[in-house]
Amino acid sequence: METIKKKENKLVAFAKESYAELRKVVWPSREDVISSVKVVIISTVIIAAVLGLIDVLLLLGVQAIF
Repeated sequence: METIKKKENKLVAFAKESYAELRKVVWPSREDVISSVKVVIISTVIIAAVLGLIDVLLLLGVQAIF
């Protein structure tokens, strides 16, 4: 019976500590999140275009050899 109470106490303590830590977090503003998402989308598109260009060039090179 005591081990169940110890586990419950640990679980309650964990929940309280987690809540306390979450209150310390500095959450980004909406503008910061939107700005970051724009950077990620633009970076993804640029990298996809570069990889696509490399793929086409390699394909043309292989076709020219064979």
